[in-house]
Amino acid sequence: MGNGVRGALAGAMVFALAACGGGGSGPGGVATTVPPPPGGGSTGTYTPGVFPSRTTFAGQCTAFNEKMFLRSWTNELYLWYNEVPDPNPNASTTVEDYFFDVLITPQMTTSGSPKDRFHFTFDTAEWQALSQSGQSIGYGAELMILEFDPPRRAVVAYVEPGTPASVAGLTRGMEVLSVDGVGINDTTQAGVNKLNAAFFPAAAGQTFTFVFRPPSGSDVSKQLTTANITHKPVLFDNTIAQGADSVGYLVFNDHIATAEQQLIAAINRLQGVDDLILDIRYNGGGFLDMASELAFMIAGPTQTTGQTFERLMFNNKHPTTDPVSGDPLSPGTPFHATTLGFSTTAGQPLPTLGLSRVYVITGPNTCSASESIINSLRGVNVQVFQIGSTTCGKPYGFYPQDNCGTTYFSIQFQGVNAMSFGDYPDGFAPQNQSGPRSVPLAGCSIADDFTKELGDQLEARLKGALDFRASGNNLASCPTATGLAPGARLKPGQALSMADGKMFKSPARENRILRQH
Repeated sequence: MGNGVRGALAGAMVFALAACGGGGSGPGGVATTVPPPPGGGSTGTYTPGVFPSRTTFAGQCTAFNEKMFLRSWTNELYLWYNEVPDPNPNASTTVEDYFFDVLITPQMTTSGSPKDRFHFTFDTAEWQALSQSGQSIGYGAELMILEFDPPRRAVVAYVEPGTPASVAGLTRGMEVLSVDGVGINDTTQAGVNKLNAAFFPAAAGQTFTFVFRPPSGSDVSKQLTTANITHKPVLFDNTIAQGADSVGYLVFNDHIATAEQQLIAAINRLQGVDDLILDIRYNGGGFLDMASELAFMIAGPTQTTGQTFERLMFNNKHPTTDPVSGDPLSPGTPFHATTLGFSTTAGQPLPTLGLSRVYVITGPNTCSASESIINSLRGVNVQVFQIGSTTCGKPYGFYPQDNCGTTYFSIQFQGVNAMSFGDYPDGFAPQNQSGPRSVPLAGCSIADDFTKELGDQLEARLKGALDFRASGNNLASCPTATGLAPGARLKPGQALSMADGKMFKSPARENRILRQH
């Protein structure tokens, strides 16, 4: 990960000792010019309730002009612009404070979670490299934070082939005990700094010595050097025999550009399967068009031809037209039947499985564009069975906006399926899960199983999907619910049960992102 991220990845400072403060407020109703706070940059004129065009301030890189650019941009495009307060921008010490603490709705969801948990920023040069190449700084092992507070727990969720982590012999389920002699439960500032530096490295070529505890066996010391990792979005696929049937299993981790070619290859290998288990438990999202391609490849043309994959809804200033692209909002994004040229030649027919149902393995890190697959297939009457635990609940998305070398992400639209449904801010949940839930789907609540590799037929969630299918999709066959309960929110500093955890990825590998053509 890069060090130019704040917001969605600010939680990556999982061992942080302090939080950011809020912005102030100014007098209302009259134009005011106030001196900037220390470090705040140039002063300027601000009139409450008056929002000049953002182009007035674009590329003028003083703190005041950047704040005014963001203020006007938010008022124009933010989905909940009419819930945002309008204090004097100069009352916030920095541009970041103003963006994160002021230009955001203070409202909550029905479960008590913040309505908008998704603001973030990224260094523009880093964002462009990440979004197109699928590369980021790391070791090639994705860590899952199971407990944020002491006694902390962090385990290896998966390892990508050909990476430093793979070469060093890391495997799923290895638990981090220490880094360079600093224990995982260290609470000193120096210890916190060391853990953060190792868990979320800012540059390639950094070397750290980790001590891991495997699921079985003795503790091991592994020296890992950070590198520019090219991610493998399709981590694993195979065909599993179940009686006279064949069941496809596909682990899909990232909606990034390189996924297009890999998904096509995987779907070609899975031709002829009777059902598909789509494992998106660690897929935080990415390009929405990629989700549309995969949904088409699963369902095929019979159920998707002429249907809407997802229609966008912007704020009430833009009821019929996409304010960024200028395209009409109806009929919306189709189920793409041909390649879009992410990592293949555009316009080529996509292979299909032609399935009328799909089993999805999910968790709290299943988010955004991944949830679009679930919602959009349901919108064209494809049965979706859910194994795992509640998804993150993010029916929203962004158009990235660059200004002065920073790319800003602020919720601009909500996606709805062909049945005009998109109300799942507290996620999709397996139907046998106890407690309040947003959208229940037929299936079984099963905790993540770090004792088995992904693809092992005895791994709890894959086994649960196979058993549920073998039962004839009978809810009575589900084991006692063990997944994370719906409505639970994964925040820095919040203790979690062993049932689930939080994985932090770059924004290119998360969210619901549209490309500006």
